[in-house]
Amino acid sequence: MSPDADPRPGRFRACALLAGGRRALTWRLARTLALGQVLAALVCGTAVSSQYLSSGFSVEAPLLQSVLHYALLGVSYTPVMLCRTGSGSVYQIGRRRWLQYFLLGLVDVEANYAVVKAYQYTTLTSVQLLDCFVIPVVMVLSRWLLKARYRPIHYVAVSVCLLGVGAMVGADLLAGRDQGSASNMLLGDGLVLLSATLYGISNVWQEYTVKNRSRLEFLGMLGLFGVIISSVQMLVLELHQVSAIQWSWQVAVLLGAFACCMLGLYSLMPVVIKESSATAVNLSMLTADIFAVFCGIFLFHYHFSGLYIVSLVLIFVGFIAFNAVPTPTSGMDGLSEDVAEGERRKSGDVVDCTPL
Repeated sequence: MSPDADPRPGRFRACALLAGGRRALTWRLARTLALGQVLAALVCGTAVSSQYLSSGFSVEAPLLQSVLHYALLGVSYTPVMLCRTGSGSVYQIGRRRWLQYFLLGLVDVEANYAVVKAYQYTTLTSVQLLDCFVIPVVMVLSRWLLKARYRPIHYVAVSVCLLGVGAMVGADLLAGRDQGSASNMLLGDGLVLLSATLYGISNVWQEYTVKNRSRLEFLGMLGLFGVIISSVQMLVLELHQVSAIQWSWQVAVLLGAFACCMLGLYSLMPVVIKESSATAVNLSMLTADIFAVFCGIFLFHYHFSGLYIVSLVLIFVGFIAFNAVPTPTSGMDGLSEDVAEGERRKSGDVVDCTPL
């Protein structure tokens, strides 16, 4: 360095980075962590209500549950789109992108159905372990399609979270919670991997849509196509199970609770994804199984293990480490940032803040 060089700009940049890091580790991270745990609690609510339906009332109708939650999603968001005019109207969006949202609805419906069917053929342990396959799927797709830029700390953080899942599975084995059928583990494990892959595709698709179009468009169109696809599939595959249900107010309340939890999950997830990423959301929801265990201790008399606490701490540490460093993505479908910005301005999702 020459004697005339001023080292202050470098120090100023370092101070700015340090200040930015402190801000990232305070409000933004705390908000993302809190919202992520709300998502995990909603997933736990769907699991508990489904278990009550299955064990207490012999209701084995996952497609009926899907129809209800997609219908509730459609009722909540699609009418708002019907009131819009111009390029944001449901007619214009449907005319231009109906095939995209039909495929998205198909992927989402089959992801939910595959993981429920997997429990009939494999064990809880296999489902918990293989379901984590969604995380590498999301990371690969985000890197490929969204051009996400991961750093070594992100891979370390994901590894710590997966160690937490391993501790949770170990606690389940020690507590004797390895429930489920092992009648055809190969088929069951394949269904879990298929479900994880489909969930990964759906989550990355969701991240692209909410960051480049709008949350309302995503939820409204998913509700519309999801209810159509799941209804047709229910009539084909599940009509006998639905007709055999012994209806009561308890069954109605549990089905309603499941649908409301799913509505909350689907409504909040785009908000968290927009603030962080699809990978971060999936990491935060790893705690859902632990919350379900804590509920099961009181509701289903599960045995407690200290490994559950270890698992929870590891997942929190990994999640915080992952979100402490941003993972920026570039453009829309590989387009330049200027083109992407122009598209977002046309859709009305970006307010022009250029100084006059």
